[in-house]
Amino acid sequence: MEKQNHIKKGKGAALWEKAKRLIPGGNQLLSKRSEMFLPGLWPAYYAKAKGIEVTDLDGRTYLDFSIMGIGACALGYANKKVNAVVKRAVDNGSLTTLNAPEEVELAELLLKLHPWAKKVRYARTGGEAMAIAVRIARAHSGRSKIAFSGYHGWSDWYLATNLEDAKGLNEHLLSGLEPAGVPSELRGTVLPFAYNRIEELEALLSRHKDIGTIVVETVRHHEPERGFLEKVRALATKAGAVLIFDEITVGWRITLGGAHLHYGVYPDIAVLGKAIANGYAMAAIIGREGVMDSVQKTFISSTFWTERIGPVAAIATIKEMKRVNLPAYLKRVGTLIGEGWRQAAERHWLKIRVHGPEALVGFAFDYGEKSQAIRTLFTQEMLRRGFLASGSVYMSHAHTEKNIKKYLSAVNEVFALLAEAIEKDTVASLLQGPVAHSGFQRLT
Repeated sequence: MEKQNHIKKGKGAALWEKAKRLIPGGNQLLSKRSEMFLPGLWPAYYAKAKGIEVTDLDGRTYLDFSIMGIGACALGYANKKVNAVVKRAVDNGSLTTLNAPEEVELAELLLKLHPWAKKVRYARTGGEAMAIAVRIARAHSGRSKIAFSGYHGWSDWYLATNLEDAKGLNEHLLSGLEPAGVPSELRGTVLPFAYNRIEELEALLSRHKDIGTIVVETVRHHEPERGFLEKVRALATKAGAVLIFDEITVGWRITLGGAHLHYGVYPDIAVLGKAIANGYAMAAIIGREGVMDSVQKTFISSTFWTERIGPVAAIATIKEMKRVNLPAYLKRVGTLIGEGWRQAAERHWLKIRVHGPEALVGFAFDYGEKSQAIRTLFTQEMLRRGFLASGSVYMSHAHTEKNIKKYLSAVNEVFALLAEAIEKDTVASLLQGPVAHSGFQRLT
């Protein structure tokens, strides 16, 4: 195979090395660490972004066919309509002694989309919104034990899973998470069960009569099997447990509001975040009246949950999502990409597995322990061709058929290169740096 021109280490990669000396872990979010994509060569930082175009510190512009702001920017970066209302909010004062009236307008909008819910509380991030939801649920049920499935953030209640079993969270998106700093007294209070394995939840409820909360990520990469969510709902009701649906990642993509509306199964609390405000910090906890009123039994309060930018951005975002029928659009363009991967893989005899839903379409190489090195080479070669690319594409309204066609043309080229590298066992020699991390790993 002919040697490719090396990717030059830019200002962003150099700044990332400096950041790791100043900021523990380098940044604030595991999913944005350069080591998760292309260690030593990932651009790492951006100067500006618009639509799906991201310009790095060296002035190089890439098309983002990766995680699009970790799924927060479903309308595309720097959406004109959302930015306009945010700029007005900034000019008129984003935080004062008085409350922002948009809190009430947003509450009415959310409750109209979710007729089963009657009350709303706000936060600004998904992780803290989940912590709020769990606090409310525990206050309502009077019981501390939680059964859960899926990924739900960084909080003590969630990481406490690994106090009982160091691998307890391995099958819930991220492996290798250490519960350091989590009180040992929480051991045994958080009990995992696998998605679509209703018998595991039944067994937990049989053994632990004091489970008061059940938390489920409604859907991520696998559709719920027939009756799964309905059975979870029935078991929660029978046990007198508060049912929480985590819609932070998938919400607004399959159906406006949340995937549970699509499946026709209604929780006691739903948590919404990420795409709700198209890149501005906003999250909402919505729920049934009796359950949500239990917030008054405890103390949940924070200054910046009252700022104005989040609510105005959310209102504008939801209205624009409605206008463009975002879920239908994401399904269509996500289908194009998934089919494009399959066809390119078949053309070059590559073994891949494509997963959905279409709005969060992704693929994985199926080569056992060699898969991660192959995926790293894919990211390297796509970056060389002007794309931010990994194993997932968080679809947005800014992903057009024109730039999807351009992306799939590059995928076809890179898949051909990968097929030859796999056949000749030259994947490692073609990598310019280390293999990307696949889960949580210390950087120093």
